[in-house]
Amino acid sequence: MKKLLLSLMVGTALVASPAAWAQQVLRLAHNAAPGNPKAEASLKFAELVAQKTQGRVKIEVGGSAQYGDDVEALTSMRLGTLAFSANSQGTTSGVVPEYAVLGLPFLFQSLPQAWKVLDGPVAKKLDDASKTKGLVLLAMWDNGIRQVSNNTRPITKPEDLAGIKIRTPPDPMTVDIFKALGANPTPLAFSELYIALQQGVVDGQENPLTNIHSSKLFEVQKYISLTGHKYEATPLLASKMVFDTFSKADQQAVLEAAAEAGKLNREMSAKADKELRSKMEDAGVKFNTVDPAPFVAKTKSVYDKWEKQFPELVALVRKEAAAGAAP
Repeated sequence: MKKLLLSLMVGTALVASPAAWAQQVLRLAHNAAPGNPKAEASLKFAELVAQKTQGRVKIEVGGSAQYGDDVEALTSMRLGTLAFSANSQGTTSGVVPEYAVLGLPFLFQSLPQAWKVLDGPVAKKLDDASKTKGLVLLAMWDNGIRQVSNNTRPITKPEDLAGIKIRTPPDPMTVDIFKALGANPTPLAFSELYIALQQGVVDGQENPLTNIHSSKLFEVQKYISLTGHKYEATPLLASKMVFDTFSKADQQAVLEAAAEAGKLNREMSAKADKELRSKMEDAGVKFNTVDPAPFVAKTKSVYDKWEKQFPELVALVRKEAAAGAAP
C-alpha cells in the first residue's frame, strides 16, 4: 500500500511540474476564419514561440472555434486546460469587465489612434486586472472599428435602428450602445452568427469589415452602414496557471512573439479596411456613410453609466485617446 501511494505521489508531481508542461503541445484557441488577421497572427505567434524557445514551447492553433468559442476558451484558460486564446474584447469583458471600457462609443476615429492607447499605460491596467482572474495579457492585437450590417434598411440616423434585432457579442458595452440607439440587441456567439442571419433569427450584426468579409457574413446581408460606433481589440491571453510554469526566459520569449505577431495582425487589419468595401459592393452589398453627430448624442448615457463603474480607467482611456488623436 505504501509503494502504491508513493507511486501515485510521484506521478502527480511529474504531471504538475513545469517540465511536464513544457513538454506538452499547448493549444491556442480563436474564433476567426482562415485568412482573418486574427487567424494569421495566431499562426505567426505559434511559429515565433517555437523559434524563440528553441522548441521548448510548441503551440497548436485551433481556429474557427475548433477548441471552443471565446467563452469556453476563457473558462478553459482559467482552469489551466487551455494555454492561449486570441480572444474578443467583448467576451473577455464578461470575465474582466475593465476591457469593456475600450469599446466606449465613438472613442476612436482611426486604428492608429486606438493602437497608441493600447500600447500605453491602459494595457498595464488591463493586465493587472486580468491576472486577478487567472489570465495574463500578452498583447493587444486588433479587431477593428465596427460597422452595422442588416437586411431591413440602410442605417443613416439612430431612428433607423428602431425595432431591428442586432446580434452583438456577449458584451455589456455593445448591448448598452445599441439599447441607447433604439435597436434590439441580441447577444450571440460569433460561431452561430452566419446561420442566425441566414435564417432570420437576427436582422443584422456589427463587426469590422475584415470579420464581415472573412466569415462571409456579407453573403446574407443587404446593407452595410459605416457607423464606426466602437473599436474592439483582440486581447491575446494566456492561462496564468500555464504561463507561470514557464521559465523567465520562455515567458519573455512568449511576450516578444506576441508583440511581433501583433504587428502582422495590425498591418493586415489596416489593409483590409481599405480593400474590402469594393469587394463586397461587387457582391451586391449596398454601403452608406453616416453623420456620427446624432449617434454620439444618443450614446452619451453609455459614458455616464461606465464612468460611474470605472471612473479612473474611463478617465485614463479618454485622456489617452485625446492625446492619440492629436496631430
